[in-house]
Amino acid sequence: MLSAKSLFQEILDNDESFRLFCSIAASGETQGGWENGRISALVPPEQHDLAPKIARHGADEDKHGRIFNALLKKRGLTPVPVPAETDYTMLLERSGIGLAHELLRDDKPLTEQDIVTYLAHSRVTEQRASDQMVMLVRYFGDHPDVGRAIRMISADEDNHLAYCHEELLRLAYAGHGRTIQRVLRECALAEIRVYRDVSLAVMDHMGRILRWPKAKSAALAAGIHGVYAYERAAGWRRMVSLTMPERRDALGGPATRAPEFA
Repeated sequence: MLSAKSLFQEILDNDESFRLFCSIAASGETQGGWENGRISALVPPEQHDLAPKIARHGADEDKHGRIFNALLKKRGLTPVPVPAETDYTMLLERSGIGLAHELLRDDKPLTEQDIVTYLAHSRVTEQRASDQMVMLVRYFGDHPDVGRAIRMISADEDNHLAYCHEELLRLAYAGHGRTIQRVLRECALAEIRVYRDVSLAVMDHMGRILRWPKAKSAALAAGIHGVYAYERAAGWRRMVSLTMPERRDALGGPATRAPEFA
């Protein structure tokens, strides 16, 4: 029977599929660390209080990248190049979602509108990350090799999501409400399309590594298309709602360290 748990167990048990999985994850987290680091350095003066929180977000993402690389090293594996069609962060950028890397490479301060765009993009992508980590913790939180790592990353992703909710609500109260809702919707609809395409690409690579029969690969692809159809019709709305989180100032203070991994 196909299930998220059985699929991830297959990936975890095979060195080559685990190597690809961790390489993709590490690359995405490291890219996110760079993006947040640049945004924190370019925050406009009127939003200067956000700079340390954005820097903390970036430090967390860098830490996650080191954790995935450390999991590889623990098994005597090295990272592999990430196939372009599985590069979630770069595909989002090419879809015009978030802040363009060309903008971040410049030294010109960002605008308040740029910060709204950044936070809306982060709210959508952090929802995806949080949901995925909750699923992994449910099935593998007690796993002797990866359990501690995914619990730590999951806690960080929950903090990132809380931070996005709180800061977007603050900006909405300051008069950016309509813009926030528009950008959130645009980001969510683009993200679910990119997530579908990346999921199909990742499963295609995993299927070749694990030698899945055609029927199994077809069933997985149909499932991915089914999730996309649901998200396109209604599921995207969970990515655009804003609720004041129970934990306030979730990214206040320095990033937590992971000495057992990095």
